Amino acid sequence: MNAPTRPDIAMQISTQTQPALDFVGMQQIALPVQLAGTPLACRVDAGVSLDDASARGIHMSRLYLALQDLEQQPLTLPAVQQVLRHFLNSHAGLAQRAYLNLSGELLLKRPALISPLAGWKAYPVALNTRLDATGFHVELQLTLGYSSTCPCSAALARQLIQQRFIDDFAGKSLDHADILAWLGSSEGILATPHSQRSEARLQLRLDPTLQALPLLHWLDSAEAALGTALQTAVKRADEQAFALANGQNLMFCEDAARRLHQTLREQDGLLGFALEVVHAESLHAHDAVAQGSWNWR
Repeated sequence: MNAPTRPDIAMQISTQTQPALDFVGMQQIALPVQLAGTPLACRVDAGVSLDDASARGIHMSRLYLALQDLEQQPLTLPAVQQVLRHFLNSHAGLAQRAYLNLSGELLLKRPALISPLAGWKAYPVALNTRLDATGFHVELQLTLGYSSTCPCSAALARQLIQQRFIDDFAGKSLDHADILAWLGSSEGILATPHSQRSEARLQLRLDPTLQALPLLHWLDSAEAALGTALQTAVKRADEQAFALANGQNLMFCEDAARRLHQTLREQDGLLGFALEVVHAESLHAHDAVAQGSWNWR
């Protein structure tokens, strides 16, 4: 005896004219992939447009099963594009646009500045893609942390130190040992500039023909431009080197944004970008923010 045909309510034809929908699908699907040679536990949004005014719904299970082609494999744009084509082919006559967005935290092991120590840093990353009649569209979002020391605060601290030097050594003969001791005391170096943990948020429009994602190169280039990437495991030698880097790398949020702008313009594979830097002020209860873009929107 043949099994009864199971009803497919989504395929019911509406007798009334219905509006088209921009997106129908699923959000926050768990999916393991590989990115930059590292396992990445992704959360995925997958969907298509619903352009058939007479159709009640789409076939969500077809979208879900198509995602299996990305499991446990290096995440590449050709692979993503193939899944998007599968979305559209499985919804022929229903959908004209397909969407696939992946997000997660990329864990990279980063070395200390001086010592042989190393530790893990998390980089939030998101890949947003779309396939429609105009082509394959890809945007990559990256977030990285760094330290920023205020140039104004540094100048004010130096002025106070100079004035204390004048007060402490006025009318005295300068002795090398006394000056050295003074420089190493809290009475002499009585003021320090304020630094803050800062964040750069990058939105990159990618060349859709890229065969591989040079994600590590883009991250390394951005951190090199900023000069004071946040550290993980450190010894005192690393902490001292970090203090030196901050002291020789004074920057306002405007400086950080311009450095990133220049660096991103030099990167291959980018068709445009938008960036935002946020300096979480340690002096004020508000943040200092700068934004920039190139060939965006």
